Order: sequence, then structure tokens, then C-alpha cells
Amino acid sequence: MSTPYPFTAVVGQSDLRLALLLNAVSPAVGGVLVRGEKGTAKSTAVRALSTLLPQVDVVPGCRFSCAPAAPDPACPDGPHEPGPGNARPARMVELPVGASEDRLVGALDIERALAEGVKAFEPGLLADAHRGILYVDEVNLLHDHLIDLLLDAAAMGASYVEREGVSVRHAARFLLVGTMNPEEGELRPQLLDRFGLTVEVAASREPAQRVEVVRRRLAYEDDPAGFATRWAGDEHEVRARVVAARALLPQVVLGDTALLQIAATCAGFEVDGMRADIVMARTATALAAWAGRTTVLKEDVRQAALLALPHRRRRNPFDAPGLDEDKLDEILDRFPDEDPEPDPEPEPEGPDDGGPGDGGPDGGPGGTPPQDGGLQDPGSSPETSETPETPEGGEAPAEAPEAPQPAAQDAGGPEQAAVRAAEPFRTKMLSVPGLGEGAAGRRSRARTAHGRTTGAQRPRGHLTKLHLMATVHAAAPHQRARGRDGRGLVIRKDDLRQATREGREGNLVLFVVDASGSMAARRRMSAVKGAVLSLLLDAYQRRDKVGLITFRGATAELALPPTSSVDAAAARLEQLPTGGRTPLAAGLLKAHEVLRIERLRDPSRRPLLVVVTDGRATSAGTAAGRTDSTPRELAGRSARLLQAGGVASVVVDCESGPVRLGLAGVLAADLGGPAVTLDGLRADSLAGLVKNVRTAVTSDSNRRAA
Repeated sequence: MSTPYPFTAVVGQSDLRLALLLNAVSPAVGGVLVRGEKGTAKSTAVRALSTLLPQVDVVPGCRFSCAPAAPDPACPDGPHEPGPGNARPARMVELPVGASEDRLVGALDIERALAEGVKAFEPGLLADAHRGILYVDEVNLLHDHLIDLLLDAAAMGASYVEREGVSVRHAARFLLVGTMNPEEGELRPQLLDRFGLTVEVAASREPAQRVEVVRRRLAYEDDPAGFATRWAGDEHEVRARVVAARALLPQVVLGDTALLQIAATCAGFEVDGMRADIVMARTATALAAWAGRTTVLKEDVRQAALLALPHRRRRNPFDAPGLDEDKLDEILDRFPDEDPEPDPEPEPEGPDDGGPGDGGPDGGPGGTPPQDGGLQDPGSSPETSETPETPEGGEAPAEAPEAPQPAAQDAGGPEQAAVRAAEPFRTKMLSVPGLGEGAAGRRSRARTAHGRTTGAQRPRGHLTKLHLMATVHAAAPHQRARGRDGRGLVIRKDDLRQATREGREGNLVLFVVDASGSMAARRRMSAVKGAVLSLLLDAYQRRDKVGLITFRGATAELALPPTSSVDAAAARLEQLPTGGRTPLAAGLLKAHEVLRIERLRDPSRRPLLVVVTDGRATSAGTAAGRTDSTPRELAGRSARLLQAGGVASVVVDCESGPVRLGLAGVLAADLGGPAVTLDGLRADSLAGLVKNVRTAVTSDSNRRAA
């Protein structure tokens, strides 16, 4: 077994270490979600935490870690008689992103259950993590069906495995810790709310601290055991402090003033539900115990808010996480602290006090909860401004009259500053026709592991979802030949049938956005960006991957390669400048190239192309393979190339004004998909868009067949 990196040797990241230690003191806080860029010691700190947890007593031989003093009466290995137990270290169980459902909840032997009525159950990771830590690296990439199982277990404190009337239940209470890189996509709101605390981490920009990180890491890799020995004293001190804080926790008093501060803070930041209030109360109590106090002070409530609220106040994935600390202080100042009783014991030394020969990983003492909400780059503010600025430094006006576009501008006018997007709205659902087999999501029809049962087939590999009636029908004709003489069926492996199910898949939604001079009117571009933001929000909710291509001047640019991070796409869209000619063909050919590469990377994920343009084509751009073709002809040829590849497409027509050329409709016909106006994209004004997408593709297929 490899020697883990010492927890106290982690340089910086004070908020991360504090959040983890608070959960070690009080597991009822509810776990930690660590958000941050790659290479910031997220996984290192989480894996090191398990060595600081106190040992747990378990019933000898119990695979489900029942406590000897209070064994689970429904334990599958039970019943257990109360008695002495065996002490063992608390486990840290890692859940791989690609784990199967059986690996998470356990596997039931269906064949023995049907033929013999025996509950032959092999425990999964939830059983292993009971009374320990369940760690999910890259938790935002976890499949939806695994997230649903985690939510159920976290809510009920138990795991249930039920198949065809056979049921197994066991306790599953664990500390849930997840790490993620926000660039790869956000978490579902339901799972996000299950994490008690959240921490934003970033690499230090201080050269001295970065040098110390490299020095310690190299020393650890050269001699892990020797490095751990040098930090053993600090590890022992923090472990002892965790034990002392756990013992002090029941004595901590959460006064009425602190409760009012907590309630006012949650109400002031308009946090949904009551879980935030409960988590803040538990966190503030743990902070007081960690500091060696029996009274919760305002500073504890403040730090609890900075750890428990940022991920609960986001209304959509485009909101920046974090809290307005000035507003937080204003709320807390309405309720001054009562004079607490003086503590008889001096405050213990902090967890961040140094290692060998220095003043601590942070360069300063610990013990007092840090007052900052998270590490940030120097010069950055905790809140992202809601009003973007132009490159000249002035604020972009919310609305400006749309002026007629001169012909010279579309012929290559100067670049214009980015404008602010209009308010997003709810859009009609766009889907890809046919039946796919891609990753589980919420957009297009697909064969999935979960959903409504549509048929049965012989299992390919391990049986996961039994089709009971099909299995019985397959076994029934052979009962006499197999010597059946009782009531039970004689089931053989060849009789088992796998249920085929239909659900929804996530798609690759590739946006191709016209940023040329013809789109540069401020009101029009603001509306266009608002429409794309609305579609991005819809893609987030439907678990899609998204990509962004823009075209202007003479070329098309892949502004954002296909990713699960819709907020990254929104950020690129917000900064999009406009101006120049319209190389429509270049944008379509770039889309064809991106989709070709993505098809090789993920053949099962079907694409949906969304072209946002007024349909004009005034420049051949880099797509000019033949000089005798006009830009319009090149665009039509590029569109028909995408249609021939079976790409489902939708054109969002951005043309406005009293005189309309209808070029977006022509482009939609070449692509084999429907065209919809910006106003028609709204969910309450466009009926049957999905039907139109399917009808257009079906009609084109019939036309080609004829």
C-alpha cells in the first residue's frame, strides 16, 4: 500500500483544508464539493483526510460495517448481537466516473433468486463507504443514473437493491466528497445541494509559495515514507485535535442570536429551501468546537455562510459562484453578538501550524477560522460584475436603436465591441430524429439502461435488467425435459433475457453563429446572444455537450471545442465581437470538420447543428475552392454536404426589418431542417418545432429515396 501524502504538508488551500476538517469533526455537515482548476491539490488533500479520521468499531465479520453498540437490525449479514467489536481505520472509497450500477449498489444473483429464492448479494461501494468517506473525482462527469442512486442513498442513509420482487437493504451513511473542474461542466442542482460545503480553489500566484509546493512534492516522490515520517508529529497533533473537537461538539451552544444570524443570512441571499439553514448551523457549531469554544460567535456564522451558501444561490449555470461579502457583513451586523462566557481553557494551536522548520503550510497560525470565502487570484474580486464593460472601459448600454446597416459595413467594416446578451428565455425543445444509443441525457430518443421497457433480448455480457416475462417464456417449454417436480421453475443461464429500454440521450449541440457586419446592430446582436444563451441553458438542463463556431471576415473560428461546460460557452459568446463580411460557407465547412472529428471520438453521440444567421453570404472566405462559384453557391454546397452526412440541423433566422430576403429559409432547405425566427424560438410561441425537424428530415429522406 502506497504512503499517502500528509494532510498537514499541503501548502496553502486553507479553505479546502478547513472544510475537510470540519466534516471530520462533524460528519453531519454533509460533505464537501471542491471546485477548481487542475493541479491544485484537490485529490491530494481529500485522500490525505482519511488518515486523520478516528478509527471505527465494527461487528466482526460484517461486510456492512455495523456498529457493535447499535447494529443495523436489517443488515443482510445480521442479525447481530450487541457486543465488543473490532477497531479499524475509517475507509475512503473512490467511486470511478465510469462505474456500473452494480458496482455502486451491489449485485444480486438473479438466477439463484428466481430458482432458489436465495438472496445472494455482493455488496457494492456504498456498503464499503458506510461510516467512512465516499470520494468522487470529477463528480460532474458522473452518469445521471449513478447520481440518482447517490441522491437516494444520501437522503435515506440506506441503499436499496430491488429486482423483480427481490429486495436487499443496508445502511449507507457516508461523508460525500467530490472534486471537479468547472470547465468540464456543472453539476445537477439536486446533487449540488446535497454537498454541505463548497470550496473554490486556485493555484497560488506567489512565487515563494509555488516554490514550496514543488519542493515538498519532489521530496515526497523521492522518499514517500521518509517524507511522511517528518510530518508525523503534525499529523498526530491534528488527529488529536479532531478527536478533541468531536468530544467538545455536544457541549457547543448555538444561541438565539446565532440562529437569527443564520436565518437572516439565508433569507437575505434568497436561498431555496431550508437545507442551507441547517447546514450553516451545523458548520458554525463545528467551527466553534474546532476553535475550542462552547459558544458560536458571529465569526463562525460568517465563515459558515462563505462555505455553505455559494453553491446554493446560483439560479443558472451562468451565475458566478460566491457571495457578496459586504452584503453578508451588513446582514450579520443587524444582530450583534451576545457577550459570551469566557472559555476556561486557552484556544488550541491551529491546524495549519507548521511542519518541520517553518511557520506552517500557510506561513501563519491556524485555529481562527479564515474570514475569506476562498482563494482567489490577486487583484480579482469575489463577485463577477453583472454589467460587462467594453474594451474602451465604458459600460455597454442595455439597449440602443437599431440603425440601417450600410453596405460598406458588410463589405468589411471595422470590428465592433461586444454587446451584452439579452435576458435568456425558455426555448422549445429541439431533438435529433430517430433512435440513438448515446450517453444518457434528456433530449432525443435513445436505447438506454433506464427508461420504459420496450422489449427483450439475449444479454450481451453481464445481465443488468431482467425481463421477467420473457425469461419465463424462454424457460417454460423445457421444464419437463429438465425434470421439474416442484413449484419453482428450473432456470438456466440461456433462459435469461435482458430488458431493452427506451429513454433519452444527450447530444452534441454545435452552434454556428454569424458575427459578421450584417449582424452587428446592437439590438439585433443582443437578441441573438440572448437566444443562444437560452439554447445553452436548455443544453445544460438536457445534459448535452456543446460547441461554438463563429464566422466573420474571411474565416470561421472554433471558439469553443465540444465540451460539457455550457458556462464556458456563455463566456466566449459574451466576448464575441462583430463586423466584417459574411463567410457563411466557411462556417458550415468548419462545422463539418468539427463533427467529423467528434464522430470519431464518440460515435454514439449524435449531433444537432444550430446555425444562427440571417442567411447572407457575402464572402467565399477560405472555402473558395473554385473561383467561378459565388459565396451563396458555396454556402449552399456546404449546407448540402452536411445534409448528406445525416446531420440534423436548425436555422435560427436573425433577419429583421420591414424588407426580408428570406435567405435563412433557403439555407434551412439546403440543410434539410427547419428555420425558426428569434421570436418563434420561445417555448410559448412555437408549436411543433420538434415535429418540423423530424418532418423535414423524413421528407428529405423520402425525396432522395424516390
